Amino acid sequence: MTDQELLRYSRHILLPEIDIEGQQAILDSRVLVLGAGGLGSPAAMYLAAAGVGTIVLCDGDIVDLTNLQRQILHVEESVGVAKVISGARSLTQLNPHVKVESLGVRLEGSALEEQVASADVVLDCSDNFATRHAVNRACVRYRKPLVSGAAIRFDGQLAVFDARRADSPCYHCLFPEGEDVEEVRCAVMGVFAPLTGIIGTSQAAEALKLVGGFGEAAVGRLLLLDGLAMEWRSIRLARDPDCAVCGGER
Repeated sequence: MTDQELLRYSRHILLPEIDIEGQQAILDSRVLVLGAGGLGSPAAMYLAAAGVGTIVLCDGDIVDLTNLQRQILHVEESVGVAKVISGARSLTQLNPHVKVESLGVRLEGSALEEQVASADVVLDCSDNFATRHAVNRACVRYRKPLVSGAAIRFDGQLAVFDARRADSPCYHCLFPEGEDVEEVRCAVMGVFAPLTGIIGTSQAAEALKLVGGFGEAAVGRLLLLDGLAMEWRSIRLARDPDCAVCGGER
């Protein structure tokens, strides 16, 4: 770690739980962020500020004026620009020492598996169940921790799934694929702008704990936030031994 890095990250290093070793682990890490929208924006910004070595930012959309109410990676001049280009620009301005890899596509198939396999932690900041289940399958297959977030209206969700742990459920254990689960999007239902920041930054916090090797990640818990009342609920999640995705993997 250079003298400049020691100074830049000194407030982390002062924390005995992190210290130089934890910060160095953050600097050496590679984090995959799927989605550069409401959740991915604050998540990626805090990962960059904290010094994550490589951030792989993936999103196939372009910036729309309606995004600016909550997607803080983007500014008005970026309307019509690919979100990953706009996002990479913001992250580089925030911390030029972080390497940002921009993937302006919706990852799927072998491309998704390749990125998951090379990541230390995966953040699911997407907005659809098809992507969430595909990412979960890849994370289980390659034993990668998955930090999942969701936000709609005034309601937020956060969960961590870690396939390296025998007791950890996976996303499919919580929301089995194929079940009749209503898929709602903020384009139709609306979303409270700061809610995406709360959940996205919480995803970043969980990711940093995982790569830095400090604290206790929220594995096996579903955290539910009522943004109107500002109340959190924590629900314990058990692994389904008959899960079609992780049941036979460990």
